[in-house]
Amino acid sequence: AMAGASAPLPGLLLLLLLSAASAEPQLRFRPPAEAPVRLFTEPELARYDGHQEGQPIYLAVKGVVFDVTSGKEFYGKGAPYNALVGKDSTRGVAKMSLDPADLTHDTTGLTEEELKSLDDIFNNVYKAKYPIVGYTSRRILNEDGSPNLDFKPEDQPHFSIKDEF
Repeated sequence: AMAGASAPLPGLLLLLLLSAASAEPQLRFRPPAEAPVRLFTEPELARYDGHQEGQPIYLAVKGVVFDVTSGKEFYGKGAPYNALVGKDSTRGVAKMSLDPADLTHDTTGLTEEELKSLDDIFNNVYKAKYPIVGYTSRRILNEDGSPNLDFKPEDQPHFSIKDEF
């Protein structure tokens, strides 16, 4: 408050605090569309490949970056799917392949079957189990680096941690 301003009445202050407290829960349940959107470049995403102790583990599918740290036994260092993390592995997920040539965002030439499998896994595994932390720059920006005006954040189910156990 400015030095010259008179202090508000204690009753008014209490009222303000109460109304702020009752407004607060609504803020917590804002639709995810208003959540901040974090953009990941390839080198940034590569830092979250499960090799740094205490760092989260991120994996991108269809340009959506998921925090798969809770699946450390699958995605961590030395784990069976560690090859998928720290990058956009859309093609590998579609083909169920860990071949380094398939660990790319590129879906050119995938069969109908593979594309359907990709969507199933994207929706029923990644979106259902792991929180979205951001998007790859390829998903948010156009080739020339300008913002992609058609970009829409993914909606996400509400998590309950007990689903993990």
